[in-house]
Amino acid sequence: MEINRVGVDLAKNVFQLHGADRRGKAVWKRRLSRGKWLQVLCDTVEPGTEVGMEACAGAHHWARQLIQRGYVVKIVPPQFVKPFIKSNKNDANDAQAICEAMGRPNMHPVRVKTVEQQDMQALHRIRDEIKSHRIGKANQIRGLVAEYGLVAPQQLAALDKKSRGRFI
Repeated sequence: MEINRVGVDLAKNVFQLHGADRRGKAVWKRRLSRGKWLQVLCDTVEPGTEVGMEACAGAHHWARQLIQRGYVVKIVPPQFVKPFIKSNKNDANDAQAICEAMGRPNMHPVRVKTVEQQDMQALHRIRDEIKSHRIGKANQIRGLVAEYGLVAPQQLAALDKKSRGRFI
C-alpha cells in the first residue's frame, strides 16, 4: 500500500484519517483517538508524505508536530474543502474531502504559524476584544445616564474624565 497523501479531520477526541495513492484512490482509512492518531500515522505513513488538514483550532499545533516528524503539511482553508464533500457531512467524508482538496494544483494552503506568530495573533485578538468591550461599556454608560437627562461625552478619555466629576 503506497500512500501518497493523507487527509486528517481534526476533532476534540476522535480524528479521522483518509489516505490516497498517486491516482487519488482511497487506500487507507482510520478513525483514531486523539492520543493515538499521530503514532499510528507515523507507523503507517512514510515521512515526506503530504498530510493535510482543514484550517481550524489546533491545526497549526498538529502541523508543527507533523513537520518535526518529516511530513509535508498543507493546511487547507475550509472554503476549499467544502466543494469536495460528496455526500453526508461526517468526519470520514470530511477527511476524504480534505485529502482531495489538498491535491488540487490551484489550492493555496495556509502557511503554518510558529508558536511566536500564534502568540502575537492571540495578543492582538484579546486586545481587540477588550477594546470592543470597553467601547460597548462606554455606550451603555452613555445610554444609562441619558435616562436621567445627563449627556455623556462620546470620546472615551473625556467620558473617563467626566465620570470622575459630574456630567453636563
